Amino acid sequence: MSSFTSLFNNQDWNTIVADIYSKTSVDVETALHNKKRSLEDFKALISPAAKPYLEQMAQLSNALTKKRFGNTMQMFAPMYLSNECQNICTYCGFSLTNKIPRRTLTDAEILKEAHFLKNKGYNHILLVTGEANKIVGVEYIKKAIKLLNKEFANITIEVQPLDQNEYELLVENGLYAVLVYQETYHKEEYKKHHPKGKKSNFEYRLETPDRLGKAGVHKIGLGALFGLEDWRADSFYTALHLQYLQKTYWQTKYSISFPRLRPHSGGLEPKVIMEDADLAQLICAYRLLDEDIELSISTRESETFRNNIINLGITSISAESKTNPGGYVVEPQSLEQFEISDERSTEAIAAMLREKGFEVVWKDWETFSLV
Repeated sequence: MSSFTSLFNNQDWNTIVADIYSKTSVDVETALHNKKRSLEDFKALISPAAKPYLEQMAQLSNALTKKRFGNTMQMFAPMYLSNECQNICTYCGFSLTNKIPRRTLTDAEILKEAHFLKNKGYNHILLVTGEANKIVGVEYIKKAIKLLNKEFANITIEVQPLDQNEYELLVENGLYAVLVYQETYHKEEYKKHHPKGKKSNFEYRLETPDRLGKAGVHKIGLGALFGLEDWRADSFYTALHLQYLQKTYWQTKYSISFPRLRPHSGGLEPKVIMEDADLAQLICAYRLLDEDIELSISTRESETFRNNIINLGITSISAESKTNPGGYVVEPQSLEQFEISDERSTEAIAAMLREKGFEVVWKDWETFSLV
């Protein structure tokens, strides 16, 4: 069976880094003038040579986004179901090594959280857990999806990588989309940050989007955690992964997210700092590479940054996020996975978007029965 691994193994990290940093203003101008942009153009657009062209990139990105998505902005909210985790991850507050109170929501508690978000207007929910198969395995996730299908039009999950047949089971029970971030595509650096647990298996995680595509998941979300390694190289690998998936599983929709390392319990200092201008450049570069790709920004980012970046290509935004199990109403004081930056209410974010001329969209897609 084909997978991204064979393509990945033909790439060399150091060569890619050298290619990106060797790009010149001529390469950037060529990329900006091209109507159909290649991965080589993408390298130019994320390179240091593109920094002086950020305003031009922003204008093009804005125009392409409006052409494809109009003035819509989709709203979503995460719901953390459990902070149980058997992995050791250096950058995560839920890591096994962190001596924190562990909590997994019951059915009744899940519904309490759901009703809070539903009353806020959300129809698109992201379910998040740690990786603890005995406590929050496939059966727990399936049960949660079935429970929440009555409440929400779209259910997305961000949980441990699963086997293809397990994804197929969740799709049968109403799963809409899956977010799975490689964290970093630098294999050796990945091992340093994931020394124990199932997540330490780099190849299994790398091939997760293939299993998702084969299982018929409606949408797949990709991304890297910026701060672990060179953000430009990780972004190139993400784009390479995206284009492979689009060609292989062409009926599936795709999205890209842009998490930057945030403070958490036992906090890891970023190896590489990604400045706001760098992230703005990257978002524009993805839009210029692919005008159809959905681009999402979370409450990890500051209020000021989010207010500005939504005009540059973003199509999906979260609000009032809580990164702890039961964080909305059940147990607001439990430990967060990471600190959020934009703490505005859902109503404030929606009002800001409308003031900027956006139509606020509360769901992405919905199935209808013809019977």
